[in-house]
Amino acid sequence: MNGLSIEWLTTSAPQTICMKTRFACLWSLVLCLSVTGSFAQIDTAKPRVIMIGAHPDDCDINAGGTAALFASMGYAVKFLSLTNGDAGHQNEKGPKLAARRLAEAQEAAKRLGITYDVLNNHDGELLPSLEVRLQVIRKIREWQADIVFSSRPNDYHPDHRYAGILVQDAAYMVAVPNIDPETPALKKNPVFLYFQDRFQHPNPFQPDIAIDISSVFDQKINALDAHESQVYEWLPWIGHYLDQVPKNKSDRKIWLSQSRSIVITPEVKSMLVKWYGRERAEVVKHAEAFQICEYGAQPSNDEVRKLFPMLKSN
Repeated sequence: MNGLSIEWLTTSAPQTICMKTRFACLWSLVLCLSVTGSFAQIDTAKPRVIMIGAHPDDCDINAGGTAALFASMGYAVKFLSLTNGDAGHQNEKGPKLAARRLAEAQEAAKRLGITYDVLNNHDGELLPSLEVRLQVIRKIREWQADIVFSSRPNDYHPDHRYAGILVQDAAYMVAVPNIDPETPALKKNPVFLYFQDRFQHPNPFQPDIAIDISSVFDQKINALDAHESQVYEWLPWIGHYLDQVPKNKSDRKIWLSQSRSIVITPEVKSMLVKWYGRERAEVVKHAEAFQICEYGAQPSNDEVRKLFPMLKSN
């Protein structure tokens, strides 16, 4: 850049250049490296999306429809599970269960048209440690993410809570070059968003964006169907409704679509009206909602529409 390098400026500049001038040159170079005229981290008109959950199936449940919409429009989407899911079953456990859940995640990824990564941390033992925080920072950086989704740190499951904290702790740090310098820092802090949840304390979920997923709801259910160990075995067992799960595969999908249909709350409905208009909002059958995290970039309404192109279809 202008024939100068950071190494030259810091170690090899002629002695005739005073330290003040050298510092000014170095600072100008840093600013040039930090500023981007594009909305995306890399030279593309399509922002890159990463969704982060504690377990293989969390992202599918919370935002599988939104992911399917992004993927159908040619956007790069990755799901990341922070644990390998090796504890979430009533009969299976350990490496065998982890291998099964990884295979299920990869099958779900095929059905959604996305990428799925699973970290080898134990299920039920996730902690907001520096080690795992750095894993999260690296994954967000490697994906060159512009949009990051995860759970709020309000949840019944400690893994879910700590996943939310870990992603919050990674926000801002993903753009700090001296944090894990082996992985190049992002040009700017992404937009971070929370998945919708039902928990009221210490504060309830407040939607900022609502996505109409009616057109891809069946695709979302098809992806969830790939997580057989969870949606047909473990979750019904721990929730005491295993007797309701049909034996026939086709009946199972019908049951799954009914049990995984989320009621559109008045708060979510108001966001559908905001982003799609009242006429469209009145006919939405299925929606996913998200809250913008204060720790990431704060997009304007116009920037939200650039990040979420499906909102333009109103």
